[in-house]
Amino acid sequence: MDIYQHFRDEERPFIDHIISLQSDVEMRFQRKETDFLDPREQFIFRNLMSSRSDLTWGLSDFKEGSERKRGIIAPEYEVIRKEDFSIVLLQAEYHDKFMKLEHRDVLGSFMSLGIKREKLGDLIVQNGTIQIVVASEISDYIRMNFNSVKKANVQFTEKPLSSLLKSNEDWKTNDTTVSSLRLDVILKEIYGISRKKASMFIDAGHVKVNFRTVDQSSFSLEEGDLVSLRGKGRSRLMEIHGTTKKDKYRVTVAKLN
Repeated sequence: MDIYQHFRDEERPFIDHIISLQSDVEMRFQRKETDFLDPREQFIFRNLMSSRSDLTWGLSDFKEGSERKRGIIAPEYEVIRKEDFSIVLLQAEYHDKFMKLEHRDVLGSFMSLGIKREKLGDLIVQNGTIQIVVASEISDYIRMNFNSVKKANVQFTEKPLSSLLKSNEDWKTNDTTVSSLRLDVILKEIYGISRKKASMFIDAGHVKVNFRTVDQSSFSLEEGDLVSLRGKGRSRLMEIHGTTKKDKYRVTVAKLN
């Protein structure tokens, strides 16, 4: 059976990468670790690993609600523990009385260092504190080179993962039915806008799916997809539960308030 038929064409490189890691582990009997995976990539990772009884695997889940996780693939006789994941928590403080920093400000400064987004896990900005979860292989580079966000000077130091703050993000979930899984239909349902307006946002390049701009209203969403609409925040297609007798899709969606 062709594994690719279950996923999108643009997801093929990621699928090939995971299959390559599986082959390496199978041949060399050495575990492999992925970069940070977004929710959709985690969904694909789980699906690809579920058919491999000869391998063991895990996703980093040291904090409930973590959005981005690293994966480990190992020989079947190994045990994967939380501490096996190459993850570091870095923290910095700034004077929030004089400057207001947001998630996007910190992410923008991080990306300006020339580091792949996949090396960054969750990012929290609260009450003058910035916390970033990063791949341990870039931790030293971050501490030496990440020293400003907008006009705020920052100095990152390593903290135990147990010190990770609870995100103040408020996701509101909703169980509903939709006529299709088209992007414009899902936007209409989540954001309470007309389908025509949803299509206008898409045509204007204001909509991203899994951090990539999508300009086709007919784009079909899949379980785990993260959607962002400029000016209206992020949302997610959490689960697809099947269809009703009238051929509508029963889904769970979530929107960041």
